[in-house]
Amino acid sequence: MTTCLVLITLLLYPFTTREASDMATLKISSTAFALNGSIPSKYTCDGADVNPPLTIENVPTEAKSLVLIVDDPDAPVGTWVHWVMWNINPSAKEIKENSVPQGASQGMTDFRKQKYGGPCPPSGTHRYFFKLYAIDSMLSLSPNAIKAVVEGAMKGHILAQTELIGLYSRK
Repeated sequence: MTTCLVLITLLLYPFTTREASDMATLKISSTAFALNGSIPSKYTCDGADVNPPLTIENVPTEAKSLVLIVDDPDAPVGTWVHWVMWNINPSAKEIKENSVPQGASQGMTDFRKQKYGGPCPPSGTHRYFFKLYAIDSMLSLSPNAIKAVVEGAMKGHILAQTELIGLYSRK
């Protein structure tokens, strides 16, 4: 009986160790606003229209790159894409205000620009999803790739994902 118990413990040990290491999940946050909090106007079309500072934590060790997509599902014409960025170094701990991490690529937004475009809702309060993905590869994409192309390229390569939601309404 003791031999059987030791054997079962040894067989299960690798799974319990992996489970423990997976407990720290990918996280994105900002010092500018809390989850479901108001995005300051500085980061919108009513202000400087620069990206807010973002903090990245608990990237899986197997990740080869990170992808960030910012969109607004409440736009009257359907989901509006505000920022698409890929090949972010997985060792990045932050994306500073008004910056793009070295080596990262930016795709085309619905503003028809290859850069961050801040919240600018025509009416009411909209939700802005800052979606971060850890993937097991680098992406070889055209600089004018749109969100759908990036999502297609990372399909089957996502190791972890998380999101930060911010709210904004114009005064």
